[in-house]
Formats: sequence, structure tokens, C-alpha cells
Amino acid sequence: MAGRLLACLVAASLLSASITAAQDAPPEKVDAKIVLAVDASRSMDLTEFAVQRDGYLQALRHPDLIRAITAGRLGRIAIAYFEWSGQAQDGGLVPWRIIDGPAAAASLADEIATLPVRRSRGTSISRALNFATVLIEDDAIEGARRVIDVSGDGANNVGPPVVGARDEAVARGITINGLPIVISSYGAQRNLDLYYEDCVIGGEGAFMMVAQSGEELARTIRRKLILEVSGDMPPARIIPADFEPTDCLSGEKQYRERWGR
Repeated sequence: MAGRLLACLVAASLLSASITAAQDAPPEKVDAKIVLAVDASRSMDLTEFAVQRDGYLQALRHPDLIRAITAGRLGRIAIAYFEWSGQAQDGGLVPWRIIDGPAAAASLADEIATLPVRRSRGTSISRALNFATVLIEDDAIEGARRVIDVSGDGANNVGPPVVGARDEAVARGITINGLPIVISSYGAQRNLDLYYEDCVIGGEGAFMMVAQSGEELARTIRRKLILEVSGDMPPARIIPADFEPTDCLSGEKQYRERWGR
């Protein structure tokens, strides 16, 4: 009995020491922490959704992205990936993965490829941003740059207003970049690029890149990720002066008109 008690005490002591060591462990340092927040709402045609997900898989496996990652000061970044619709948790989540070369990047792509396809009604960019902000605030990994990369084919129409979620993330030192998908054959919202410009992106060095066809979506995703990894920005967009200010609640209004709530 005494021997068993002593063994239990030793095990408890070792477990406590292990937990304490984990809590005291310094954060892993990377050049950038990037959350990929990917639209999986029903406004996405199944073909469009498949092209979108495949675009991320191609980008992660592309040698140009690997070169951009390994050229950084530390030569490593962290990526988390999730799919969202009316709720951020509706889609799959792949938590933080350290990417430091082709093998790690390919492994992440393989994980994403096996996620079940879960789509539901509603587009809540705000909930996606809130969820991504919580992921970014995980202090087990420390990045010199912290970025949320959000893609979608529609405006926020359920959940809190998007501007508040954006401003909260920016106040925490997070940059939000956008990838509006305006593939007209799938009925993307008119002037979605201006909506993302005025209502979604924000923070230091924030930018967006527009995908206007399924063929260019994969290339756009890759170019955008390379810029985020390297800390660069694309050339500034020229916006005509005659455009009216964007109504950042336009999605909510259209949703109420259609569904009566």
C-alpha cells in the first residue's frame, strides 16, 4: 500500500512539473501568424467552393510560397485555417501549424483537403473575424506580424455588424486583409470589392485582392499569401471618385428583406 501511494505521489509530482514547464515555456517565434478565414456559406456554389479550397491547397504546395517563407528572418510562419458561414464554427478548423518548408506546408494542405464540406445559410464576416481574433491572441506562438486573411463572396448579413469586429481586431494590432470573390456567374454581390475596402479590411498595411474568375482564384490566393508572408503590399487600387460611400449594413438589410428577420 505504501509503495502504491508513493508511486501515485511521484506520478502526481511529475505531472504537476510537466504542466508547470508547459505553462512556463517561451512562445514559439515566427515571422508571421496568419489566419485563413474561408467562406463556406451557401451563397457559394459547390463548384466555386471547391475551386476556392483547392486554391489554398495549390498555394500551400507552391514553391514560390515556400521560398517566401524561408526567406524571412526566422524562415518560418504559423498558419491556422477555418471555414465559416453564419457561424465561424460551422466549417472545419485546422489549428496553428508551423510552416518552415515544403513538407510542413504539404502536410497542412493535406489536413485541409480532408476537412468535411459543411455549408450553411448566412454570411457572418463579423463572427469569422471575432473567431480569428481569438485564434491570433493565442500566446503559445509569437509572430512579428499578425494577419487575418478573410475571403468571401458576400457582405455580412447575420451576427454583429462587421465594422465593430474589424475595429476590435485592429485595436489589438491585427491586420485584416480581404479576398472578395466576384465571380458573376455565381451571383456575387455587386461592388463587393468596395464593401471589403470600406467595411472589412483594416490595420497596418491592410490590402485586398479581388478574384474575378474561377481560373484566377488560385493565382490570386497564392499571390496574396506571398505578399502577407513577405510583409509587402500590392500596388494601390484606383477607385473612381464618383462611387458613393459603402453601406456597411447593406447585407443585413438585404437578408431581412429576403427572409423577414
